[in-house]
Amino acid sequence: MRGPWAKDHRLSVGSPFEIVTPAGKRLRLTVEALYDPARLDDLLGNVLVAQRTFDASFETPGDAYTFVRASDLAALRQTLKAYPDARLLTAPKFAESRASDLKSVLNMLYVLLGLSVLVSLFGMVNTLALAVFERTREIGMLRAVGLTRRQTRRMVRREAIITALIGAALGIPLGLGLAAAVTHALARYGVAFSLPVTSIAVFTVVAIGAGTLAAIVPARRAGRLNVLEALQYE
Repeated sequence: MRGPWAKDHRLSVGSPFEIVTPAGKRLRLTVEALYDPARLDDLLGNVLVAQRTFDASFETPGDAYTFVRASDLAALRQTLKAYPDARLLTAPKFAESRASDLKSVLNMLYVLLGLSVLVSLFGMVNTLALAVFERTREIGMLRAVGLTRRQTRRMVRREAIITALIGAALGIPLGLGLAAAVTHALARYGVAFSLPVTSIAVFTVVAIGAGTLAAIVPARRAGRLNVLEALQYE
């Protein structure tokens, strides 16, 4: 029997209690042992009963999981051929299948992150375009003293990359702080905080790439400015 359920109902080893089957039958049992369950993955349920009691008390009983310690997987697969609805999984594959729902949630979050990056690209393009427009005379003066078109485009690209890195420098610590707060709140469920160094490095590279991509159009516009017209711009 699971520990928290017994604690909530003030049960201990030797205490009697009742459960109701799906058919409405009341089953009177006695607590034989308490155990600590999995924190987030409720694999075994609230109450564990003996196989014989389960088969006698529940309609159309069937095993959801059968755990086998075996060294000969070929023989085990041969045995399971008589049960076409059974699926054989190794311990790592079983853990992966149990975590599939969590991976789906993470994939959804990555999709939302991609959408936010796409929206931020439009914002950066708009900001850089306005910056080039407002600094037309300044760019014309730089071109007049010897700045080449290539150097002008490079200047705008670097400004975009610096802007993207500033956003990453603000967003990544904020995200880590929120993650630490959430994991701290879920600590009683066995959730621990882990610093994703690889993901942070990937997101930093993505920020640099996003800045470079956002600067393409504004950089071209800055490089194509006519020097004389730019100097006369008010």
